[in-house]
Amino acid sequence: MPIYFWAFVVALIVALLITPAVIILANKTGAMDAPNARKVHKKPIPRIGGLAIYAGFIAAIIFVFLKFDFDSEMLHETIGLIISGSLIVGLGLLDDYKNLPAKLKLLGQIGAAVFLVFVFDVRIDFITDPFGDYIYLNKLAIPLTLFWLVGLTNTVNLIDGLDGLAAGVAAIASFTILLIALEQNFILVAVLTAALAGAAVGFLKYNFNPAEIFMGDTGSMFLGFMLAGISVTGAVKSVATIALVVPVFALALPILDTTFAIVRRLRGGVPIFKPDKGHLHHRLLSAGFTQRQAVLLMYVISALFGLSAIALTSVSSPIAVLILVIVVSGIIYAVKKLGIARPAN
Repeated sequence: MPIYFWAFVVALIVALLITPAVIILANKTGAMDAPNARKVHKKPIPRIGGLAIYAGFIAAIIFVFLKFDFDSEMLHETIGLIISGSLIVGLGLLDDYKNLPAKLKLLGQIGAAVFLVFVFDVRIDFITDPFGDYIYLNKLAIPLTLFWLVGLTNTVNLIDGLDGLAAGVAAIASFTILLIALEQNFILVAVLTAALAGAAVGFLKYNFNPAEIFMGDTGSMFLGFMLAGISVTGAVKSVATIALVVPVFALALPILDTTFAIVRRLRGGVPIFKPDKGHLHHRLLSAGFTQRQAVLLMYVISALFGLSAIALTSVSSPIAVLILVIVVSGIIYAVKKLGIARPAN
């Protein structure tokens, strides 16, 4: 079997086997998510499921690095991702137990990002436009990388509002980047995204509606941080087609949801970190969708964004522009139809 297939299978199996133990641990240690006016579940649910996702990912990476040969640069960057990702998991775990203030969580996320950038030299050196032109960032490389890492960590965190939503969207984004990495023959990126997808899919068995466990900030921040880190690690940052454009499209749904949440809160005169019920999944529920219907619809939207990302890497510039126009037009229509940018009630 290909190495990336091993990574997916090992991560999936470990997540499947570990999640029941995490449910027991959460119940015994009080890591429970209580229902409130903003949340849609009706009874306390265990909320440190991210530990199972983390365990699946780490197990898969250890397995493939022991079974197959990797060069020292790949090992160096992977170690950086694992250590900084572990810091994020620790931060998320603290929040799931102690409900940390938003500013303290943000500082912790910045700390993990700074560690990855400065200690392991993982950064975005350039970005590309749809025409394939290189835009070198120079002095902006470090601040933009930190913004990307921290921003994406929070976008996946904020979309985690319905059973199975964040895990499914993260899995779809991982598969998207995996397919493009295979097309470009970047094995490390393929292995990392396959492991992340496998861990998310394995966990999804227990997280899909009706959920037996939530991933909590432990899982949502880890998924977001790892997707951000993987997308600028190693070979990815040297290839125009997947340096930034593809991850942006692959994760367009949570990125847009977070962007409109910020716009909505600024328009409403409330702090941008204050939770509300204006996210896309809240709007879909208000429109009459069930939880499962809303989540499945958002899976389809994420998959369409993923297909658009794949198409952008293999079509001519005029077709790429046409794809962008269609996507942007669809986004504008959906924003107006659902009122996502309007202040929530």
